[in-house]
Amino acid sequence: MNAVAMIARYLLGLAMLVFGANKFFHFMPNPELTGDAASFMGALAGSGYIFPALGVIYLLAGLLLILNKAVPFALILLVPVSFNIVAFHLKYAPEGILFAAIVAILNLLLIYTNWDRFKSLFK
Repeated sequence: MNAVAMIARYLLGLAMLVFGANKFFHFMPNPELTGDAASFMGALAGSGYIFPALGVIYLLAGLLLILNKAVPFALILLVPVSFNIVAFHLKYAPEGILFAAIVAILNLLLIYTNWDRFKSLFK
């Protein structure tokens, strides 16, 4: 694995660990949302399970990436997460699109660098 992919793996893994832990320990304040963004996030929070489930997925994927174990599995777990982070920010909160784009780009870069492990899925 080249140095760029290794750095991307550690950055994405660290981000997932931090944001996953935040889903349980709430050490980072949530940004103030208004209008449709607040309604959407309120509905997700009201379900009672979405944010804890996301926290588990973030933590699992982050640990796998940091420990360099089952990296393709971690990346597959993060595809719908990355997609929905970008979609949310495009639709409801464009001011946060930079972090969303970074997560998605890191995920795509790592999928590309591990493509030999994924290409059989597309035959």
